[in-house]
Amino acid sequence: MTARIDHLVTSGTFSLDGGTWDVDNNVWIVGDDTEAIVIDAAHDADAILAALGGRTLRAVVCTHAHNDHIDAAPALAAATGAPVLLHPDDLPLWKQTHPDRAPDGDLADGAVLTVAGTDLTVLHTPGHAPGAVCLHAPGLTSVFTGDTLFQGGPGATGRSFSHFPTIIDSIRDRLLTLPPETVVRTGHGDTSTIGAEAPHFQEWVDRGH
Repeated sequence: MTARIDHLVTSGTFSLDGGTWDVDNNVWIVGDDTEAIVIDAAHDADAILAALGGRTLRAVVCTHAHNDHIDAAPALAAATGAPVLLHPDDLPLWKQTHPDRAPDGDLADGAVLTVAGTDLTVLHTPGHAPGAVCLHAPGLTSVFTGDTLFQGGPGATGRSFSHFPTIIDSIRDRLLTLPPETVVRTGHGDTSTIGAEAPHFQEWVDRGH
């Protein structure tokens, strides 16, 4: 059975550096009718479970460890038995939200996750967070970018653990080199394509945020 991408939006809060904001998060489910992975278990484990619909969950993949992307990960893992996977450079952020529950495995640059016959390659893309990753699924003509690249530019770099020159390097070297038809499936907001975003790269650099 061919893998597909299911999408739901969950709502909650993002907290860092003493501030809290209301946010809507994209949760991406990649799989077929039998098995799937979840990319960014945000806010509502019950809603994600309902969207899974009884499929075997192979992994809960975290694009980074800001609380709004991982707050439901332990509950989802407990309900399904799936491991939570995170790049180790984001452990300090993870521990702010889940001090008593470590991730179950590491995401390493270049690692390949396979679900429903589809490969997703881990791309380490620091900048928004030290351990931020994107997942490139060429068979689905998609890249799941978390908060590294949005429709209209890079993710935010104005808070702790973030760095603008680093996210610019990540986008230039790891994302804009993908085929232009690749759909950019983001952590918040609307999708885009690499081809739509690439022409604006110099504007982002000049803008500096």
